[in-house]
Amino acid sequence: MIKKHCILIGVTGGIAAYKICSLVSSLKKDGHEVHVLMSKSAQEFVTPLTFQTLSGQKVVTDMFTVDYTPDVHHVSLAKKADLFVIAPASANTIAKVANGIADDMLTTTFLAATCPKLIVPAMNTAMLENPITQDNLKKCKQYGMEILQSGEGYLACGDVGKGRMPEPEVIKEKIEALLEPEEGFLKGKKVLITAGPTQEAIDPVRYITNHSSGKMGYALAKAANAYGAKVTLVAGPNHLEDPEGVEVIHVKSAKDMAEATLPLQKKMDVMILAAAVADFTPKVVAKEKIHKNEKGMNLALEKTTDILATLGKQKKKGQVLIGFSMETEDLLENTRKKLKKKNCDYVIANSIAEKGAGFAGDTNHVIVISSKEEIDLGMDTKENIAQEILKVCLKK
Repeated sequence: MIKKHCILIGVTGGIAAYKICSLVSSLKKDGHEVHVLMSKSAQEFVTPLTFQTLSGQKVVTDMFTVDYTPDVHHVSLAKKADLFVIAPASANTIAKVANGIADDMLTTTFLAATCPKLIVPAMNTAMLENPITQDNLKKCKQYGMEILQSGEGYLACGDVGKGRMPEPEVIKEKIEALLEPEEGFLKGKKVLITAGPTQEAIDPVRYITNHSSGKMGYALAKAANAYGAKVTLVAGPNHLEDPEGVEVIHVKSAKDMAEATLPLQKKMDVMILAAAVADFTPKVVAKEKIHKNEKGMNLALEKTTDILATLGKQKKKGQVLIGFSMETEDLLENTRKKLKKKNCDYVIANSIAEKGAGFAGDTNHVIVISSKEEIDLGMDTKENIAQEILKVCLKK
């Protein structure tokens, strides 16, 4: 779904260099042309052969090798680049690029490149917070470079604090946002997204649930955040990491999700309900564990609040409501009915009968349905599908 680009990844000395292997692999898998440039110290942590294997391109390490093609290599790479990323970016390299120093192939190519540039700092907390480093980062910003803020946590030196490099998937999200010309089309918008399953308690031990992993809703939250929206994610039980920059409200039951979601409607511009909310819940929850008996057990159920329908009834002019339709048969017919019945602007039709689509997996196949059109987005990763859903439904 995403346009393919030429991306230069500059890797400098730091233990976090090993994490860039998965970033390079992921970008290559998406079809991008990825070139890795390594500083001398970076090669002490990861071998050039590793990046060469993952990228499918010769790794650039030396200014004076004769193995390259006859063109001036740092200039030719700089010209074809759509984005230059330095990750991890050491304090030393940040100081160099902030002040125009070009003493190796990485910094020389960086100086020659006119494409957008992203710096991902990773270092000891004291080094990062040193006024000199902070001044250099400010200078980089003044020159138009993007800075991806370091995270907090346990560092390789044993300290706990800022300076931890963001995870590869976070860096990738930022890369995709910078490469896409649509970046920022949701700026100023408040977006509410629900994700994951709900758990309906039977007793203190057992509950009713479904196979939803939350991956589609989380991908939507990440994409909306990358496109500039202020995102609130109401998430049922799952094993995913909370998306960076997104307000996450964790809930368990359908009742919890309704209570968290419905009061937020008045503040929102867009509501995307990707959660697989239970339609029924036990009428009575046993206070103690229910023990087996010879006769079996009848479980009395009652309907839960229909969150999508409630939002549809209360929807104000200008608000956009997007639902999801998970079906095993009659996908389009049932989704068209849901669109009208729940007063949605769009419903995303998703068949779990198709291999590679639906719950738990990393790919999906959806059809965006509105009263005016039906757009088949094909099979793709959930991250790419999420971006396309937002562009089709909200980029006007």
